[in-house]
Amino acid sequence: MMTTIGIDLGAKNTKVVILRDNEILTTASVLSGFDQKASADEAIEKAINQVGMSRDDIKYITATGAGVDAINFANETVTEISANARGIFTVFPSVRTVIDVGAEEGRAIRLNDNGKVLDFGINEKCAAGAGAFTEAMARALEVDLEKMGEMSLKSTKTVPMNAQCTIFAESEVVSLIHQKTPKQDIIRAVHDAIADRITSMARRVGIEKEVALTGGVANNIGFVDSMKRNLGFELLVPKDPVVPEFISAYGAALIAQDRINGG
Repeated sequence: MMTTIGIDLGAKNTKVVILRDNEILTTASVLSGFDQKASADEAIEKAINQVGMSRDDIKYITATGAGVDAINFANETVTEISANARGIFTVFPSVRTVIDVGAEEGRAIRLNDNGKVLDFGINEKCAAGAGAFTEAMARALEVDLEKMGEMSLKSTKTVPMNAQCTIFAESEVVSLIHQKTPKQDIIRAVHDAIADRITSMARRVGIEKEVALTGGVANNIGFVDSMKRNLGFELLVPKDPVVPEFISAYGAALIAQDRINGG
């Protein structure tokens, strides 16, 4: 039996997937923090302890993510694009476009019929197209982040949000609050604003069905609804064998398995 680890050192969370012969043994996630090597060690220890293993049992580690340069123990590092593509194509072989939205950036990836990357685009210069934007708006609205999705779905009115920057958007949210705009309508406007930026980026790359949505923000049902309305069709959101935020770590673990098999 061969056991591999895929680790995704994200801007907010560090995620680990342990894989044995194509089967996911466990997953683990910890806050990335300032010391990403320490976070990586913590996430791996958490994962291997959950299945009663030691590091000696791990045959290969593949790392990916924004903080990948902070570690030196991985056998290999791969780009987030490669890891995400490998993971999502395993879960959804019909997918030809992946839209991945994390804490600090969003990206769109176009795949061929074999799951290879044809093109990609990244929105990395502004948090208004990523999860951090949602968190900032939750603070401005004094609403729990976890409740924003459900509240957004209760909205009955479209409120335009013109600001394309987090700072200006917070000011716009405050103005809407003073105008007695219902919070659910403001939250829907926030999700629509992110969806608009992400969709524009994806269209530049080229959108081809099926389309999958990954990254932590894909757990927000309000954002998923905004993306669906913006694109005009349903999106595939992974639930099994891994949830959206673990797709890149899963892909990294699969790549590690490929290496052992000579791929």
